[in-house]
Amino acid sequence: MRGWRTKFIFLLIIYFAGFATAIYTLSPTPENQVCQSNGKGLIHSALKSDKFAESFNQGMHRCIDFGKQAALRTSKFINQKLKEKQLQTGS
Repeated sequence: MRGWRTKFIFLLIIYFAGFATAIYTLSPTPENQVCQSNGKGLIHSALKSDKFAESFNQGMHRCIDFGKQAALRTSKFINQKLKEKQLQTGS
């Protein structure tokens, strides 16, 4: 009985997140921002994009490293508990 309710709430959250993203994407930009129509705007955005990609890449690598370390710690902990349990049942 609880399963379908959880799925329904999850789908509602996803739906409204998508809706909020669409509104944010389609909303007009503030008037105090000047649109650069010359070539500088494209080069500047490409440089910002490269910086963002590099920053994102570093963050992903840190996240992956953290996940690997957590998996190793968890594996060691589980193995330790299994050995303790085997020693308790063996004696």
